[in-house]
Amino acid sequence: MASTTRIPEVEITGLYGRLVKIMSRRMLGQVPESAGVMWNNPTVFKDMMGLGQKVKKWNQLEPNLASLATMSAASVIGCSFCLDLGYFMAHNEGLDEDKAREVPRWRESDAFTDLERQVMEYAEAMCQTPLTVTDEQSAALLKELGAPALLELTARIGFMNASARGNIALGIRSQEFSAACGLRPLATPSADVASPSADVGSPA
Repeated sequence: MASTTRIPEVEITGLYGRLVKIMSRRMLGQVPESAGVMWNNPTVFKDMMGLGQKVKKWNQLEPNLASLATMSAASVIGCSFCLDLGYFMAHNEGLDEDKAREVPRWRESDAFTDLERQVMEYAEAMCQTPLTVTDEQSAALLKELGAPALLELTARIGFMNASARGNIALGIRSQEFSAACGLRPLATPSADVASPSADVGSPA
């Protein structure tokens, strides 16, 4: 795959760098292009990775809802890397991969429960500029999830916003992790919610 990134990759070096490469190959089967890009500033890379690992340990929100929320955010923002990686991780973690692949067209799909639709709608509303979250959306989710889970949901979507927008700005795209493990292609997003990025729903 030809590099499309706006900052060139560099060699990942040092003891921590060797650990990053070992863990990446163990989890993903390869060292992603994004790691080489981020290694231009190892401090930023380490801190972002550390925060991501802390986010993964949060446990007040049901895991499938967390996966659908972050994938929905990635889809509407247009981060093909995040969307494909989320699908791949849902498969690896034993989550509902059939639902995960349908996220880009969740409004058209009949695969989701009412609560799952509320969660994905909330994720999309948080990704708009300006935000379009309503009192009604928040109240409904507060009733269904409780305050701790709603706070976690909001924070997960916020973290995905930062990650996805950063990846797009840097030109980081999908490396087809899901295709490499034999998963079906991600569904095509519906036209009315398609992101401005051409990458959504079709890993580069």
